[in-house]
Amino acid sequence: MEEQLHQDKTFEKIIYSGKAIKGREFEDCMFKNCDFSNGDFSSNRFTDCEFVGCNLAMLKLRGATLNNVTFKECKLTGINFGECEEFLFTVGFESCLMDYTSFLSRKLSKTNFVDCSLKNAVFEQATLTKANFDNTDLAGAVFERTNLSEADLVTAYNYIIDPELNIIKKAKFSQSGLAGLLVRYDIWVE
Repeated sequence: MEEQLHQDKTFEKIIYSGKAIKGREFEDCMFKNCDFSNGDFSSNRFTDCEFVGCNLAMLKLRGATLNNVTFKECKLTGINFGECEEFLFTVGFESCLMDYTSFLSRKLSKTNFVDCSLKNAVFEQATLTKANFDNTDLAGAVFERTNLSEADLVTAYNYIIDPELNIIKKAKFSQSGLAGLLVRYDIWVE
């Protein structure tokens, strides 16, 4: 991975834990079963890339560009996505372990979180309009001054969202999830 530009490449079973890869561009690349945990991908650019079965726990992404990047069956715990470049930031997640991640002030309109664990994730001041939280565990996730307009949380679970601190206009919730909207009022729903 010493080259500056990588196009249409597949990286498989790369073990680069705790190491830095900076100033590289990856276009239409696939990363399979790689371990980049505790690494540093700051200032890299990823366009139309896919990560499958990778360990990216505690990865640093300061100034990284993630443009149309998907993560499937990856471990993404402790990542601060709020440090990524805001311009062109588009991501999607499927069957990922994302506990303790931060999306502070991140624009995530139409982002898919499918079959993910987002326990204790931070969504403060994030824009999640039309986002989809399909079968996603949001236990302890922090929603404060978050825009959830038209977001789909019908099959999401374990969330607590204060309607007075967040925008939830036209968001979709299941009846079983209503309790997570009423915690502030200290009432019980059966």
